[in-house]
Amino acid sequence: MKAIKLLALSLASTAILSFTPVNKKVVVIDAGHGGNDLGANKDGVLEKELVLNIAQQIKKASENGKYDVVLTRSDDKYSTLTERTEQINKLNPEMVISLHVNSTPEENTTKNGHEIFIQKSVESKSLAEKLSKKLGECNIKEENLHILKNSKATTVIVELGYINNAKEREYLSSPDGQRQIARKFAEFINEN
Repeated sequence: MKAIKLLALSLASTAILSFTPVNKKVVVIDAGHGGNDLGANKDGVLEKELVLNIAQQIKKASENGKYDVVLTRSDDKYSTLTERTEQINKLNPEMVISLHVNSTPEENTTKNGHEIFIQKSVESKSLAEKLSKKLGECNIKEENLHILKNSKATTVIVELGYINNAKEREYLSSPDGQRQIARKFAEFINEN
């Protein structure tokens, strides 16, 4: 009788454990700016809103993936760079992708395309090169920026396009453009 009870208990715990969700590794998407920090803006289009919308869509598109995608902000709030890097470091993520939109001093520019800023590390460069292939070849530059210097995880900053380039601004602010960008990032995250 004792053996049957032990067997039943063993089977019950096995069944329960097999349905317990496995803790996924974390990827952080940092939507730049927020709150009173508008970021780049042109003709009523704000960087802080573009990157937040895209970050939220990346999270949604990644829900059933192999990583738990965590946003540094899920609404229009402002956090200092120090607060954001502290939040990132507490999460101990596999990688951090910080989203931004580029701008030039010109009123309207023909300059276009993505740009990726990296840490001074082999891992950051490798991540940027893979991401560049997914997004379409882009410039990769080593920069001494706060989030790159102070994040303990492999981190890249991605400039998604130029807000003062009319064609890119239209694409970045369109629902289809944002969905396409988010899908590329979600695919990239799940491939790595």
